[in-house]
Amino acid sequence: MNDPFFNNAPSDDKLREECGVFGIYDLDGGETAETICCGLIALQHRGQESCGIAVSDTSGPRRNTCFHKGLGLVSEVFKSETLSKLRGNLGIGHVRYATSGSTTVENAQPLVLNYVKGTITLAHNGNLVNAAALRRELEYTGAIFHTTVDSEVIACQIARERLTASTVEEAVRRAASKLKGAYALVITSPRKLIGVRDPYGLKPLCLGRRKNAWILASENCALSSVGAEFVRDILPGEIVTVTKDGVSSSFISSLGTKAHCAFEYIYFARLDSTIDGVTICEARTRAGTCLAKACPADADLVAGVPESGVPAAQGYAKALGIPFGTVFYKNSYVGRTFIKPSQSERENSVRLKLSVLKSVVEGKRIVLVDDSIVRGTTMANLISMLKQAGARSVHVRISSPPFLYPCYFGTDVPTEGQLIASSHSREEICRMIGADSLGYLPIESLSEMTGGLPLCLACFDGHYPMGVPKENIRNILE
Repeated sequence: MNDPFFNNAPSDDKLREECGVFGIYDLDGGETAETICCGLIALQHRGQESCGIAVSDTSGPRRNTCFHKGLGLVSEVFKSETLSKLRGNLGIGHVRYATSGSTTVENAQPLVLNYVKGTITLAHNGNLVNAAALRRELEYTGAIFHTTVDSEVIACQIARERLTASTVEEAVRRAASKLKGAYALVITSPRKLIGVRDPYGLKPLCLGRRKNAWILASENCALSSVGAEFVRDILPGEIVTVTKDGVSSSFISSLGTKAHCAFEYIYFARLDSTIDGVTICEARTRAGTCLAKACPADADLVAGVPESGVPAAQGYAKALGIPFGTVFYKNSYVGRTFIKPSQSERENSVRLKLSVLKSVVEGKRIVLVDDSIVRGTTMANLISMLKQAGARSVHVRISSPPFLYPCYFGTDVPTEGQLIASSHSREEICRMIGADSLGYLPIESLSEMTGGLPLCLACFDGHYPMGVPKENIRNILE
């Protein structure tokens, strides 16, 4: 692959979510740090660059928050000795992949702010499109920022509003009414746990319960991992407050338009999660069925790119009556921090992670299903590996429409110049990656995939649910 587009592309050819959040208030006074840690491990797929936990004791003084955060996976940052020092029955946690702000320990979350009313801790999933304007406004009234993340803008705005608001919930509501973009927040004050979801419902957030402890999490798979029961999804625009007296609810605004992130269902969410009533595994299988109707292929075997392409591949195979099979072995022990400056090293990294089962593919016509093509580098390498192993042909099917536009809401869709579909026709992409044919899921099928759920499809059609800046908001803050 000597094409300049491939040679300049990063090695990791997948989209990434910005982060996952988790919060818990044990009304019986039980310790929460270990539970938060387990919840974050269940949400690790949403962010692998940094993580953190902040806890406090609601029966103690108001400024007793203790926290720990660092760069790396949850299992790397939190050992038993560290967790034992985090004492408290109220706490939040965060896993992060950087889209706004660089990857430094200062930018890791949760954020902890001490101010005149006490302490606020905050963890944020999403991205604001008006963060730069809000930041400048706060700076001109004396605010001092210690990070480059838009989450600190939210935290400072809440602290500012709390000076005149009668309750922290009212301060959160006032602050949230000024935010434009995507956000799912978990927040603590000295005696309260608060969850907030943006009015469009772009980012997921749900409520669970374990005995007398209330939990907020990005996905319900995190609830299951700590033995909690799913109660319900937080509604778009809703503010949920947990106190010693139980759970109450209010709303930011009466905005009627909803725009749930389509890529939660295509790729981001864990396979065993259910978001806004849609079971992720079933949605991805339906996507494969729709893909088979729109782009059938004459083949001997259907396979999915591990792990994200497998459910759609199963749906595709069943719809066409073609056998489903496994053609790759995935090495789960490959490190996640390979530095791959050259093209040859990028290709080798793919081969370290995946190897072809030659006896399965030799002489076969293969349909290879994946959830997306971003830059095309990984897919080109996989096709080359299959053909070297003896596959007669490789027909690529993608269970999402082509990516044409960047995302401003916390999903790491790169600039248009790095999106292969924005600058190349389908025929050109097919030739560049070495496939025998290429088919995408029609954009109309996404509604069927999610059972009619209103979706944000901006990365596919350029129709953003709100105004977005002409310049990339990430570059403003960095």
